[in-house]
Amino acid sequence: MSLTHRDVATVGIGGPVGSGKTALVTELVPRLAERDLDVGVIANDILTQEDADALRERFSGLIPPDLVAGVETGACPHTGIREDPSMNLTQIDSFLADHPDLDLVLIESGGDNLAATFNPELADYSLYVISVAEGEDIPRKRGPGVVECDLLVINKTDLAPHVDVDLDALSRDAAEVREGPFALTNCRAGEGIDPVLDHLSEGVLFA
Repeated sequence: MSLTHRDVATVGIGGPVGSGKTALVTELVPRLAERDLDVGVIANDILTQEDADALRERFSGLIPPDLVAGVETGACPHTGIREDPSMNLTQIDSFLADHPDLDLVLIESGGDNLAATFNPELADYSLYVISVAEGEDIPRKRGPGVVECDLLVINKTDLAPHVDVDLDALSRDAAEVREGPFALTNCRAGEGIDPVLDHLSEGVLFA
């Protein structure tokens, strides 16, 4: 019997343009590979394959090139991850047809607003990435992406002094608006990634 998207763990990674979604994927994949996990990556965009092409080159020799794919939604980014995830589900099925031992698929959304969430049919676990540079008040806006995701990732912590953001206040606000956990990262420097991996392990890989 052929495998389908229901037979592999899936993690959705959402967030606004420039928040660091691709940088997070770039840091997660090598660490997951070190744990002997077979990983597929889907990069959503509206009309281009640019992110997928860049990730395929970045992961050359680490994961098979056919396990990095781009999905062109042709519409608002949230459509392909929430209202109609069929294109992404079809791509996961395609991964599994050639790689039946696949352990995990990371699905990066196109850049979207704070209301973006993942269809539960598509993502078993969801991360939402925000950037410190977007402002200290982002959690207080209580966008569904921030509030409802399984793990909130507050990225670009190194920029806090340069944009007048108090990380302690930002963390307090995140804890106040969410029931779930959050993590502080500087993905460009590879900082704070291990706690994100720990949450993934607990929430989806070994749940």
